[in-house]
Amino acid sequence: MAQPSQSDPRYQLESQVRECYGRCAYTHKIHEKMAERLADHQWYAKWFNIILSALIASGAVAAVFRAETGLLQYAEYATVVLAILSLIYNAYQKDLDPGALAQRHRETASDIWNVRESYLSLITDALNSAVQIDDLRAKRDALQANLHEIYRAAPFTDGKAYKKAQESLKDNEELMFSDKEIDDMLPTTLRRSNRP
Repeated sequence: MAQPSQSDPRYQLESQVRECYGRCAYTHKIHEKMAERLADHQWYAKWFNIILSALIASGAVAAVFRAETGLLQYAEYATVVLAILSLIYNAYQKDLDPGALAQRHRETASDIWNVRESYLSLITDALNSAVQIDDLRAKRDALQANLHEIYRAAPFTDGKAYKKAQESLKDNEELMFSDKEIDDMLPTTLRRSNRP
């Protein structure tokens, strides 16, 4: 079976869908990495707060059972400083909820995963000459509309998450994929490089 011409509408559609698949794979991984980083941030923030509270409690207990030594006076001052630090830290953290934001990123990743897998199915359908090209275009347009709705509600990501996703997918280009790169992400049976 000969490779179709690049001017063939079915080949062009498949090429576009492959590119969309690659972008979805990236975006899915970026949201996963954001969720992981925010979950880590929440874990560290909780432990920092617990340790700070323990130090404050220790200073308060020492003040209650006070002995008349100069060293205890420094413990009281340290307790006051720690209490002020705790107040500032909690005031800063009150509007931040990394756990809830991590959950939003997980939900977005899950939604994008579903679209990504649908693009994979669409690639398979595009290779089947029995499926009409107009049906393929309709599915593509529906997926694009679905993806647009997901992106509108998605929380923002950042460069660190992108870098982590890039490392995970072993890719060095920003949202541009060669056939080989997409082939590397696709199952072997759907790779263009393995076609006769």
